[in-house]
Amino acid sequence: MLVLARKKGESIVIQDNIEITILGVEGETVKIGISAPRHVDIFRQEVYLSIKESNKESAAPAPSSLNALIDRLKSK
Repeated sequence: MLVLARKKGESIVIQDNIEITILGVEGETVKIGISAPRHVDIFRQEVYLSIKESNKESAAPAPSSLNALIDRLKSK
């Protein structure tokens, strides 16, 4: 992990088209602004992990569905 120190109003740039700016610091909360192309998905980590888990569950067949498929294949 790259660790950078930035002050309010300062930015970092990633690959020429993503800019992250420190907008403010209030106690333990840092407000950041992100400018990125529309095709770049940006999520809070907890949301990203939730989406990832949901996708994983959706991709995995339910055991009952798998058993039904096995039974159907055996009957042919």
